[in-house]
Amino acid sequence: MTELFNQSMNEFIEKAASNSPTPGGGNVSAVIATLAASMVSMVANLTIGKKGYEEVQDQAKKAADDLKGIIETLKDLTAKDMAVFSKFMEALRMPKDTEEQKATRTEAMQQAAKTATEVPMEICRQCLEVLKIAVPLATYGNKGAISDVGVGAYVAEAALRSAMLSVDINLPGIKDPAFVEKYRAERRQLFADADEMKLIAVAKVKERL
Repeated sequence: MTELFNQSMNEFIEKAASNSPTPGGGNVSAVIATLAASMVSMVANLTIGKKGYEEVQDQAKKAADDLKGIIETLKDLTAKDMAVFSKFMEALRMPKDTEEQKATRTEAMQQAAKTATEVPMEICRQCLEVLKIAVPLATYGNKGAISDVGVGAYVAEAALRSAMLSVDINLPGIKDPAFVEKYRAERRQLFADADEMKLIAVAKVKERL
């Protein structure tokens, strides 16, 4: 985590644009999600201690604290997503000369595919948490910066949808029907909830512009 987030923006973009498999879609989605959380957090922090917002100080402080935690979680998930990709590639390169080796390799690949599904799904869950905070903040946050709650809502929903593509690419190769159905059901719910919250947050923002 530290190494990735210590890079300059130019270094990150150059690596993402190169033929290196990482940072890939899941990593980029997580980084974008941290920016969504940062925009919502900025509005919360611009509400704290400001005249005219005395009645919402507790809400604003909790929002800022929660978003700080979400940002740190997303940073960790960025690193984990890169690590699980490496694990999957290691499993792919395992020997398959004997039946025993084939079975071991298949099991390792299945486990790696599940982990490579779980990590981006957690990124998606964190994106939804950003949206859950953006909705009420849109009604009470500092009006002078309220448009940035809308930015955060739009970007969080987009990051969720883009991170979910890393789930989508892994599910077809997983041979555990219960696991696959569980994640497909959660996928549907996350999309529905995120879309609804984005629309609510943006509508409230526009009312206050």
